[in-house]
Amino acid sequence: MIRGIRGAATVSANEAEEIHIATRDLLLDVAEKNEIYPEDIVSVLISVTPDLNAAFPAKGMRMINGWTYVPVMCTTEIPVPNALEKCIRVMVTARTERKQQDIHHIYHGEAKQLRPDLIK
Repeated sequence: MIRGIRGAATVSANEAEEIHIATRDLLLDVAEKNEIYPEDIVSVLISVTPDLNAAFPAKGMRMINGWTYVPVMCTTEIPVPNALEKCIRVMVTARTERKQQDIHHIYHGEAKQLRPDLIK
């Protein structure tokens, strides 16, 4: 089965290192909690809010050992008024035997407010 796994994290500043580390940590947590490995991943879509432009968050993903060949695409979120700022969102599409209700969607920092109903 192919499933989408959501995640999001916030950073305190528009700084390359912080964006890279937050992205890396978020994706590591998504993989660990859902017991997926790089070869299980079909692709990763990463979006950032318009206020994060100091770096490509995909570089943070590339910091993960074994993720060299995982396809990734970065994009910018829609600039909705009053939306959560300095936010990195991910959609990991992966092969898994888990049912949809058993997927662990991961939210770090202020991003926890985005989907409190999905936090386990």
